[in-house]
Amino acid sequence: MAPRPARPRRAPAPGALTADTPCPCGLPAAYGACCGRFHSGEAQAPTAELLMRSRYSAFVAGDTGYLLRTWHPDTRPPELELDPLMVWEGLEITATTDGSPFHTGGTVTFRARYRHRGQRGELHERSTFGRVDGAWVYVDGTFIE
Repeated sequence: MAPRPARPRRAPAPGALTADTPCPCGLPAAYGACCGRFHSGEAQAPTAELLMRSRYSAFVAGDTGYLLRTWHPDTRPPELELDPLMVWEGLEITATTDGSPFHTGGTVTFRARYRHRGQRGELHERSTFGRVDGAWVYVDGTFIE
């Protein structure tokens, strides 16, 4: 019997994230040791890329509080309502510029796959990040076609 090819890792269903489930951000770690520690406030993302990954995981988890907390105050909306029919299925980081612990700004370009009402789609964006009081925050994004 031939071995099965590896299947891409799918994000857990919303509400199904536990400390031991695979992190939806795509890194090979459990949620609790990866993005979960940022969501809980136990740690802050040390790079723009890790903040991007944790924000993606927050969309998967429906964690609007984390999304708002990690949004730059100059561009943050007063409230955020997520579409409960949006199912995020995977994240691919395609490029980063700066954004290390030694920078004050950076960009992360990514593709996020989703399903909405049975239709598959992809969000391709270049996100800009900066620091507020030393913490990385999302400033804004540009859609890429």
